[in-house]
Amino acid sequence: MSIKLIAIDIDGTLLNPKKQLTEANKEAIQNARNHGIKIVLCSGRPLTGVRPYLKKLNLKGESEYAITFNGAMAQDADGKVISHLALTNDEFIDAEALSHKWNTNFQVETTNSIYIFNRDVSKYSVMESFLVNLPIKFRTVREIVNSDTPVTKTIFIADPEKITKIKQNIPDDILKKLYVVQTEPCFLEMMNKHASKGHALKNLAKKLNLDSSNVMAIGDQGNDVSMVKYAGSGIAMGNGIPDVKSVANHITKTNQENGVAYAINHWALNQK
Repeated sequence: MSIKLIAIDIDGTLLNPKKQLTEANKEAIQNARNHGIKIVLCSGRPLTGVRPYLKKLNLKGESEYAITFNGAMAQDADGKVISHLALTNDEFIDAEALSHKWNTNFQVETTNSIYIFNRDVSKYSVMESFLVNLPIKFRTVREIVNSDTPVTKTIFIADPEKITKIKQNIPDDILKKLYVVQTEPCFLEMMNKHASKGHALKNLAKKLNLDSSNVMAIGDQGNDVSMVKYAGSGIAMGNGIPDVKSVANHITKTNQENGVAYAINHWALNQK
């Protein structure tokens, strides 16, 4: 198996628990690039939240890529959109209605803003705004529907115990028409049915004339399951959830222990 592309999740994977990109991970990634391996950052974040790490890794131009919004978008490092799977207005309206039924905070993320629909802003929305470098704006449902703004993903926000309970009781009709994934303990996200990191990674690999046997994917959360499962070399972080570990070929060290560097050196570059 010859690895020619490594897809790497950001939060909980590339970054350590302090949200830092370590020198060990940077060095391993640069070493992989020196061996002709393409690095693709794959995140639930929009490109605004990915760009700082593209810059630190010197990934730039139209021949470098990022998968954003959990696979709802794929872009080159300059921001050109390769694919975009948005929600329809009806899907957005149905999702917003569910937030009232479940009594959660609710927000929409687009390429340039976070839109909230409750003036009582969740602390988690504020944290997300800072993390992904997007402003928070209050809007009504009607304003979103009547605008030209594509809804890329919706997020239900509550304390972890409540989100976990909601996830366990999502109606089948919702699961059939939307991609639903818990990305953080306090976030449950809904997107276009065909959006996932795995789907976007498969399409990008095809564009680059690669197949799954040429791909390594490294992740830790529910939104990483599809890409870890797709990759010929699927790697779960040591700090990853059981769902990721169950589909992985290998389990690397934790993000506290530079698990990305270990995975690249051990299974992509065969530096035992």
